[in-house]
Parts: sequence; structure tokens; C-alpha cells
Amino acid sequence: MHAADWIGWSASAVLVVTLLRQVQLQWRDGPQARLSSWLFVGQIVASLAFVVYSVLVENWVFVFTNGVLVITAVLGQIGRLRQARRDAG
Repeated sequence: MHAADWIGWSASAVLVVTLLRQVQLQWRDGPQARLSSWLFVGQIVASLAFVVYSVLVENWVFVFTNGVLVITAVLGQIGRLRQARRDAG
């Protein structure tokens, strides 16, 4: 693996851990951690587009990273919807 690859994978790890932490806070803190549903929708759309682009240019670091970002956005949206249901009832 080249030095540039290590930089890419390290950056990917930092970004993924940061987003996973935000999803965890959203699930744990409920209303205090609310975010717009458009944040998650936008992240899903953008990340899916980046996955396609990354496959086309054969950039596997970004294929992996953006695939994980899609998963975190879906989990965040599920958490937001669960909390909204709890708040309503």
C-alpha cells in the first residue's frame, strides 16, 4: 500500500467515526440532538452518487467510505423517525 492510500484510509476512518458518533448521539439524546430529515436524505443521495462515481474512477477508498456514509445516513434517519414517534405518543 502506498502512502497516499494510508492517508485516504485514515481520512475515511476519521470521517466514518465522526458520523457514527453523531448517529449515536441522535439515538441517545433524542429531541436535544434533532437534525433535519433533509440532512439524512441529502447525505444518502450524495453518498450514493459518490459511490457510483468512485466505482467509475476505480477509487476503492471512496467506494468504501461513501458506502458506509449511506448506512450511517439511513441509521440516522431511522433514529430520527423513532424519536419523533416517541415524542408524539
